[in-house]
Amino acid sequence: MPNANLTKLLDLAQKPQRLIIGLMSGTSLDGLDIALCRFEGSGYDTRFHLLEFTTVPYTDDLKIDIREVFAKEQVSLEKLCLLNASIGSLHASMILKALEQWGYTPQEIDLIASHGQTIYHAPKRLHQQEGYPNATLQIGDGDHIAVSTGITTISDMRQKHVAAGGEGAPLALYGDVLLGSHPTENRILLNMGGISNLTWLPASKQGIICTDIGPGNTLIDGACMQYFDRPYDEDGRIALSGKINEALLAALLDHLFFAEPAPKTTGPELFGRKYVTNAQERANALDVAPEDLVTTLSAFTAEAIVRFVKGNIREPVHLLFTSGGGARNPYVVAYLHRSLPGVKVADTGTIGINADAKEAILFALLANEAVVGEPLQIGDGPAVLMGKFSFPL
Repeated sequence: MPNANLTKLLDLAQKPQRLIIGLMSGTSLDGLDIALCRFEGSGYDTRFHLLEFTTVPYTDDLKIDIREVFAKEQVSLEKLCLLNASIGSLHASMILKALEQWGYTPQEIDLIASHGQTIYHAPKRLHQQEGYPNATLQIGDGDHIAVSTGITTISDMRQKHVAAGGEGAPLALYGDVLLGSHPTENRILLNMGGISNLTWLPASKQGIICTDIGPGNTLIDGACMQYFDRPYDEDGRIALSGKINEALLAALLDHLFFAEPAPKTTGPELFGRKYVTNAQERANALDVAPEDLVTTLSAFTAEAIVRFVKGNIREPVHLLFTSGGGARNPYVVAYLHRSLPGVKVADTGTIGINADAKEAILFALLANEAVVGEPLQIGDGPAVLMGKFSFPL
């Protein structure tokens, strides 16, 4: 008799439609994004519809747990091991609760696509250790999700990208090209999560770029927590109340990362509190007022994006679509409007992609490709299908 799990996968690949849950938890540690999507087709013929979406906030205790192992060179191996299992089980419980609230049963869902929780990102450009390759690590074990929910789960998608010569990020390339391209418009899809990344989508599909740009919300959020005991700058209120420290902004922008050619990746391993402190020392700005620090860090996020666009994209940009937490920051969005004249700035909801759900949708799309697609060569990314399969039994 054929293996029942493989038979089920074959049947799934032949279905005209698939219901897939995409999961995303970013470096900002806000919580778990859960997107229920319906997919038809694959590759450039992909059609999708977002049926349901929610974000389940992480508790303060969980954030503390994750920060013990997040973006640190030395951590407790026991804590790392425990979190790998417990986060998988926690994500499973969050999924089951969301399905109950939406009126779906686990049996109706074809696949779960789990990004996991990134705890370290180490492209060779940054770690510079001889004999070691690009590397990245996400925890939240897929087997725990599959067993607890009873739904086949595809997880750990960044590893194939690394194994095939990539840096494991940004994977937005695949979803942005398949869902965001336009035959007559030159578009940028900009995601501002903990780290900012963008995809340049010329109408010709020639010269596509997908790359990390620099910090998104990670430095802003860190300063808000440190000085204002707030997890983020709601509605950009703190940034709007302060002023830019020009010397500090110049020091923040003075790093070799910004001069490196795209595509490139980064993370809080580089853009963390130490990075800000070093810049403050060089700019003689250790005594900068907290609200001015948040304003300057917000300007840093936006200016890094503006400089990349002006320095790397030679064709006219018709539209820039934003997503992620930064898309809700009026200070950052206004800075982009002001600094990119002639470019229409809007969030991805205007093209049918919920701005908050975009990354969760992306991973659902990658799972759909893993089951029914073929490796696609897009831009500079490796032509691979990504993800490890975990079966409930």
